[in-house]
Amino acid sequence: MKVTIKDLAVNMELGNRGVEFDVYDANGNHLGDFRISKGTVEWCKGRTRSGNGVQKSWEDLIKWFEG
Repeated sequence: MKVTIKDLAVNMELGNRGVEFDVYDANGNHLGDFRISKGTVEWCKGRTRSGNGVQKSWEDLIKWFEG
């Protein structure tokens, strides 16, 4: 798995735009983008644009990790 930062337009605290990661499999195929922002985390499979992916609140993500 290869994960790179797509856009690091943040200060120490995440802003509304957050940080976006490009995610590739071991063969170099683009799987999608993972965006982390102040309010949500979002998975954008394949060529799905930011804002149209699967979004979860931080609370939902934490419940999933702890569940």
